[in-house]
Amino acid sequence: MTWETAGPLWPSAPPPPAREALSWELLTVAELPGVRADLRSHLAAAGPRLADLRDRLVLALDEMASNALRHGGGRVRAAVRTTGDGWLIEVSDSAAGTPPAPAVGRDPSEGGLGLYLIAELATAHGWYTAGDAKHVWAVLAE
Repeated sequence: MTWETAGPLWPSAPPPPAREALSWELLTVAELPGVRADLRSHLAAAGPRLADLRDRLVLALDEMASNALRHGGGRVRAAVRTTGDGWLIEVSDSAAGTPPAPAVGRDPSEGGLGLYLIAELATAHGWYTAGDAKHVWAVLAE
């Protein structure tokens, strides 16, 4: 998939079932270094077999959470959960009427390419609304 042919990059779909592992309530992007450290610490306990996954999860979580804080606003919640064969990252914000919008036709130096990156890292991804919240999710395989 290329950026030009991404099509419906973020389909409207519920996430797969998962078990809770970690979650955070976020108010500002200044909290993200602590979130990254929490996730790294949690995954370090699993040993070296998750080293590559740890970096991909941290990157995807950071991109998704910073998008929610910058563009969604309101109450932002981020969670990392385990699935049968991977890890689900889910971030919610208060912009239920605004779907995830990958940058189109933007110079890469201007940023805004995080959703493309997450789509490439993930085995599945999507978004849905529940009440007044938008939930954006991605599954990364172990």
